[in-house]
Amino acid sequence: MTRRRLPGELSRAQELARMLRVDHAGEYGATRIYEGQLAVLGHKPVGRTIRHMAAQEQEHKATFDRLLVKHKVRPTALSPAWNAAGFALGAATALMGERAAMACTVAVEEVIGEHYAAQVERLRTIGENEEDAALADTIARFRDDELEHKDTGLAHDAEGAPAYALLSAVIKRGCRTAIWLAERV
Repeated sequence: MTRRRLPGELSRAQELARMLRVDHAGEYGATRIYEGQLAVLGHKPVGRTIRHMAAQEQEHKATFDRLLVKHKVRPTALSPAWNAAGFALGAATALMGERAAMACTVAVEEVIGEHYAAQVERLRTIGENEEDAALADTIARFRDDELEHKDTGLAHDAEGAPAYALLSAVIKRGCRTAIWLAERV
């Protein structure tokens, strides 16, 4: 027997569309953050580390590019904002120094790791077929990459950034707001 949805409750297809839209937006924003960091720090030794993380984000974005098309989901209308905001955040924190750039990475990747973990759990709950299970596995793999980036940032003394707690809190709040908006717009 199929369960009836409550008024205002999203259908499985609507929920899946939100997930794909927000994940695509997040990966697009992440690529732009790393591009901003590389514009400032790309010539320094830490540039190699940032390039590695950026390459993984590019792979994630390419996967979500394909999934949007496959599932006929439109990207967020806020992509132009993510373009500018992501690059600006990456460049601004890099201009503050390597530790601040890594603090940005830690804050962003912590929020995204939590977000992806919740999505994996939700997909395993609402999943109806092998395709849902495969998407949960993909998101779980991406979550692990994001958490690796967080660990990389911590290993590069992110917590030694000026006003680390404040910087981290502001970036995390911005990420959570961006997630909420990208799901809906």
